[in-house]
Amino acid sequence: MLRHLVLSITLWFSLPGHVSAQEPDWSEYVQLLKRHVSEGVRHETRLAQVDYRAIHTDPLWPRVVKLIQGYPLERLASREEQLSFYINAYNVLAIKMVVDHWPLESIKDAGGFFTSVWKLPVGRLGGRAVTLDEIEHRILRPMGEPRIHLAIVCASVSCPDLRDEPYVAARLDAQLDDQSRRFLDNPAKGLRVEDGVIRVSRIFDWFEDDFSRLGGVESFLRRYRADLPSELPWRADIPYDWRLNSTESGS
Repeated sequence: MLRHLVLSITLWFSLPGHVSAQEPDWSEYVQLLKRHVSEGVRHETRLAQVDYRAIHTDPLWPRVVKLIQGYPLERLASREEQLSFYINAYNVLAIKMVVDHWPLESIKDAGGFFTSVWKLPVGRLGGRAVTLDEIEHRILRPMGEPRIHLAIVCASVSCPDLRDEPYVAARLDAQLDDQSRRFLDNPAKGLRVEDGVIRVSRIFDWFEDDFSRLGGVESFLRRYRADLPSELPWRADIPYDWRLNSTESGS
Protein backbone atom coordinates (compact mmCIF):
# COMPACT_ATOMS: atom_id res chain seq x y z
CA MET A 1 0.00 0.00 0.00
CA LEU A 2 2.81 2.41 0.84
CA ARG A 3 4.51 1.67 -2.48
CA HIS A 4 1.27 2.63 -4.20
CA LEU A 5 1.29 5.84 -2.16
CA VAL A 6 4.73 6.79 -3.46
CA LEU A 7 3.71 5.98 -7.03
CA SER A 8 0.55 8.05 -6.60
CA ILE A 9 2.63 11.01 -5.48
CA THR A 10 4.80 10.72 -8.60
CA LEU A 11 1.75 10.49 -10.88
CA TRP A 12 0.09 13.42 -9.14
CA PHE A 13 3.02 15.67 -9.90
CA SER A 14 2.95 14.71 -13.58
CA LEU A 15 -0.45 16.40 -13.92
CA PRO A 16 -0.93 20.09 -14.75
CA GLY A 17 -1.90 22.41 -11.95
CA HIS A 18 -0.27 20.42 -9.15
CA VAL A 19 0.93 22.10 -5.95
CA SER A 20 4.51 23.36 -6.07
CA ALA A 21 7.02 20.96 -4.60
CA GLN A 22 8.13 21.85 -1.13
CA GLU A 23 10.27 20.10 1.46
CA PRO A 24 9.50 20.47 5.16
CA ASP A 25 11.06 23.28 7.16
CA TRP A 26 13.75 21.26 8.92
CA SER A 27 15.04 24.15 11.06
CA GLU A 28 13.79 22.73 14.38
CA TYR A 29 15.10 19.28 13.50
CA VAL A 30 18.49 20.89 12.81
CA GLN A 31 18.45 22.48 16.27
CA LEU A 32 17.49 19.17 17.89
CA LEU A 33 20.31 17.31 16.15
CA LYS A 34 22.90 19.98 16.98
CA ARG A 35 21.91 19.83 20.65
CA HIS A 36 21.78 16.09 21.14
CA VAL A 37 24.10 14.36 18.65
CA SER A 38 27.81 14.37 19.43
CA GLU A 39 30.97 12.50 18.48
CA GLY A 40 32.13 9.92 20.98
CA VAL A 41 33.22 6.36 21.65
CA ARG A 42 30.89 3.67 22.95
CA HIS A 43 31.78 0.01 23.44
CA GLU A 44 35.15 0.69 21.76
CA THR A 45 33.43 2.03 18.64
CA ARG A 46 33.78 5.58 17.35
CA LEU A 47 30.30 6.88 16.58
CA ALA A 48 27.80 9.73 16.69
CA GLN A 49 26.14 9.41 20.10
CA VAL A 50 22.52 10.38 20.68
CA ASP A 51 21.29 11.74 24.00
CA TYR A 52 17.87 10.10 24.06
CA ARG A 53 17.10 11.21 27.62
CA ALA A 54 17.64 14.87 26.70
CA ILE A 55 15.66 14.54 23.48
CA HIS A 56 12.71 13.20 25.46
CA THR A 57 12.51 16.39 27.53
CA ASP A 58 13.40 18.87 24.76
CA PRO A 59 10.34 20.98 23.80
CA LEU A 60 11.45 20.77 20.17
CA TRP A 61 11.04 17.00 20.11
CA PRO A 62 7.22 16.76 19.88
CA ARG A 63 7.25 19.50 17.24
CA VAL A 64 9.73 17.57 15.09
CA VAL A 65 7.63 14.40 15.40
CA LYS A 66 4.50 16.39 14.51
CA LEU A 67 6.26 17.84 11.46
CA ILE A 68 7.12 14.37 10.15
CA GLN A 69 3.76 12.82 10.93
CA GLY A 70 1.63 15.67 9.64
CA TYR A 71 3.53 16.60 6.50
CA PRO A 72 1.43 16.48 3.28
CA LEU A 73 3.22 13.83 1.25
CA GLU A 74 1.78 15.12 -2.01
CA ARG A 75 4.20 18.05 -1.79
CA LEU A 76 7.17 15.76 -2.39
CA ALA A 77 7.59 15.91 -6.15
CA SER A 78 11.02 14.63 -7.07
CA ARG A 79 12.73 11.37 -6.24
CA GLU A 80 15.34 13.30 -4.25
CA GLU A 81 12.65 15.04 -2.18
CA GLN A 82 10.97 11.73 -1.46
CA LEU A 83 14.23 9.98 -0.57
CA SER A 84 15.31 12.80 1.73
CA PHE A 85 11.98 12.95 3.50
CA TYR A 86 11.67 9.22 4.09
CA ILE A 87 15.28 8.88 5.28
CA ASN A 88 14.62 11.66 7.78
CA ALA A 89 11.28 10.10 8.70
CA TYR A 90 12.91 6.74 9.38
CA ASN A 91 15.59 8.33 11.57
CA VAL A 92 13.13 10.46 13.55
CA LEU A 93 10.77 7.54 14.10
CA ALA A 94 13.63 5.26 15.15
CA ILE A 95 14.52 7.85 17.78
CA LYS A 96 10.85 7.95 18.74
CA MET A 97 10.82 4.19 19.21
CA VAL A 98 13.70 4.46 21.69
CA VAL A 99 12.32 7.53 23.49
CA ASP A 100 8.85 5.98 23.79
CA HIS A 101 10.31 2.86 25.44
CA TRP A 102 13.12 4.43 27.46
CA PRO A 103 15.02 3.10 29.34
CA LEU A 104 16.33 0.18 27.30
CA GLU A 105 19.68 -1.28 26.25
CA SER A 106 18.82 -1.93 22.61
CA ILE A 107 16.08 -0.78 20.27
CA LYS A 108 15.28 -4.47 19.84
CA ASP A 109 14.12 -4.52 23.47
CA ALA A 110 11.12 -2.42 22.45
CA GLY A 111 9.78 -5.42 20.55
CA GLY A 112 8.05 -8.41 22.04
CA PHE A 113 8.32 -12.18 21.90
CA PHE A 114 5.92 -12.44 18.96
CA THR A 115 6.55 -9.10 17.18
CA SER A 116 9.92 -7.58 16.35
CA VAL A 117 10.48 -3.89 16.93
CA TRP A 118 10.69 -3.31 13.18
CA LYS A 119 7.08 -4.41 12.73
CA LEU A 120 5.58 -2.37 15.56
CA PRO A 121 3.58 0.78 14.67
CA VAL A 122 5.90 3.68 15.47
CA GLY A 123 4.06 6.69 14.08
CA ARG A 124 1.95 7.96 11.22
CA LEU A 125 2.81 9.10 7.70
CA GLY A 126 0.23 10.32 5.24
CA GLY A 127 -2.53 9.74 7.78
CA ARG A 128 -1.84 6.06 8.44
CA ALA A 129 0.18 4.07 10.95
CA VAL A 130 3.56 2.85 9.74
CA THR A 131 6.39 0.66 10.98
CA LEU A 132 10.13 1.07 10.51
CA ASP A 133 10.05 -2.08 8.41
CA GLU A 134 7.52 -0.55 6.01
CA ILE A 135 9.50 2.66 5.56
CA GLU A 136 12.70 0.78 4.81
CA HIS A 137 11.48 -2.14 2.72
CA ARG A 138 8.29 -0.87 1.07
CA ILE A 139 9.18 2.76 0.42
CA LEU A 140 12.92 3.38 0.45
CA ARG A 141 14.40 0.21 -1.02
CA PRO A 142 12.09 0.16 -4.09
CA MET A 143 13.37 3.64 -4.95
CA GLY A 144 16.63 2.05 -6.06
CA GLU A 145 19.20 3.94 -3.99
CA PRO A 146 21.42 1.47 -2.08
CA ARG A 147 23.19 4.25 -0.19
CA ILE A 148 20.08 4.56 1.97
CA HIS A 149 21.50 1.64 3.97
CA LEU A 150 24.28 3.94 5.11
CA ALA A 151 21.88 6.78 5.93
CA ILE A 152 18.99 5.25 7.87
CA VAL A 153 19.95 4.74 11.49
CA CYS A 154 18.45 1.98 13.65
CA ALA A 155 19.66 3.54 16.90
CA SER A 156 22.46 1.00 17.35
CA VAL A 157 26.23 1.14 17.79
CA SER A 158 26.96 -0.69 14.53
CA CYS A 159 24.51 1.36 12.49
CA PRO A 160 25.77 4.17 10.28
CA ASP A 161 26.05 7.41 12.23
CA LEU A 162 23.17 9.82 12.62
CA ARG A 163 24.16 13.04 10.88
CA ASP A 164 23.83 16.30 12.77
CA GLU A 165 21.79 17.66 9.86
CA PRO A 166 18.73 16.46 7.92
CA TYR A 167 18.93 15.11 4.41
CA VAL A 168 17.73 17.59 1.78
CA ALA A 169 17.06 17.13 -1.90
CA ALA A 170 19.51 19.76 -3.12
CA ARG A 171 22.47 18.09 -1.37
CA LEU A 172 21.28 14.51 -1.14
CA ASP A 173 23.85 12.96 -3.47
CA ALA A 174 26.74 14.67 -1.68
CA GLN A 175 25.31 13.74 1.72
CA LEU A 176 24.94 10.08 0.75
CA ASP A 177 28.47 10.04 -0.65
CA ASP A 178 29.76 11.53 2.60
CA GLN A 179 27.82 8.98 4.67
CA SER A 180 29.25 6.12 2.62
CA ARG A 181 32.79 7.42 2.95
CA ARG A 182 32.49 8.00 6.69
CA PHE A 183 31.03 4.58 7.35
CA LEU A 184 33.70 2.78 5.34
CA ASP A 185 36.42 4.78 7.10
CA ASN A 186 35.29 3.41 10.48
CA PRO A 187 37.22 0.18 11.15
CA ALA A 188 35.12 -0.79 14.18
CA LYS A 189 31.88 -1.14 12.24
CA GLY A 190 32.30 -0.20 8.58
CA LEU A 191 35.42 -1.70 6.99
CA ARG A 192 38.81 -2.98 8.06
CA VAL A 193 41.53 -5.03 6.42
CA GLU A 194 42.38 -7.95 8.67
CA ASP A 195 44.10 -11.30 8.15
CA GLY A 196 44.24 -10.89 4.40
CA VAL A 197 40.52 -10.12 4.09
CA ILE A 198 38.52 -6.92 3.60
CA ARG A 199 36.02 -7.27 6.42
CA VAL A 200 32.90 -5.13 6.18
CA SER A 201 29.61 -4.57 7.98
CA ARG A 202 26.93 -7.20 7.76
CA ILE A 203 24.80 -4.54 6.08
CA PHE A 204 26.57 -5.56 2.85
CA ASP A 205 25.43 -9.15 3.33
CA TRP A 206 21.83 -8.34 4.29
CA PHE A 207 21.38 -5.98 1.32
CA GLU A 208 23.93 -7.33 -1.15
CA ASP A 209 21.40 -7.44 -4.00
CA ASP A 210 20.62 -3.75 -3.59
CA PHE A 211 24.27 -2.84 -4.24
CA SER A 212 24.17 -4.63 -7.59
CA ARG A 213 22.67 -1.41 -8.94
CA LEU A 214 26.07 0.22 -8.36
CA GLY A 215 28.12 -2.64 -9.76
CA GLY A 216 28.04 -4.86 -6.70
CA VAL A 217 29.43 -4.64 -3.18
CA GLU A 218 33.11 -4.83 -4.13
CA SER A 219 32.76 -2.07 -6.71
CA PHE A 220 30.92 0.04 -4.14
CA LEU A 221 33.62 -0.49 -1.52
CA ARG A 222 36.41 0.47 -3.88
CA ARG A 223 34.50 3.52 -5.05
CA TYR A 224 34.91 5.00 -1.57
CA ARG A 225 38.10 3.22 -0.52
CA ALA A 226 40.49 3.40 -3.45
CA ASP A 227 43.31 2.40 -1.10
CA LEU A 228 42.08 -1.20 -0.73
CA PRO A 229 44.49 -3.89 -1.94
CA SER A 230 43.20 -5.21 -5.25
CA GLU A 231 43.94 -8.86 -4.57
CA LEU A 232 42.03 -9.23 -1.31
CA PRO A 233 38.54 -10.75 -1.05
CA TRP A 234 35.78 -9.13 0.98
CA ARG A 235 33.66 -10.68 3.66
CA ALA A 236 30.65 -9.11 5.42
CA ASP A 237 31.30 -10.47 8.89
CA ILE A 238 32.09 -7.62 11.27
CA PRO A 239 29.98 -8.43 14.36
CA TYR A 240 26.90 -6.22 14.62
CA ASP A 241 26.46 -4.46 17.95
CA TRP A 242 22.76 -3.79 18.58
CA ARG A 243 23.32 -1.86 21.80
CA LEU A 244 22.05 1.72 21.71
CA ASN A 245 24.14 4.44 20.07
CA SER A 246 23.40 6.51 23.17
CA THR A 247 25.40 8.76 25.43
CA GLU A 248 24.47 6.58 28.39
CA SER A 249 23.16 3.17 29.34
CA GLY A 250 19.44 2.80 28.89
CA SER A 251 18.94 0.59 31.89
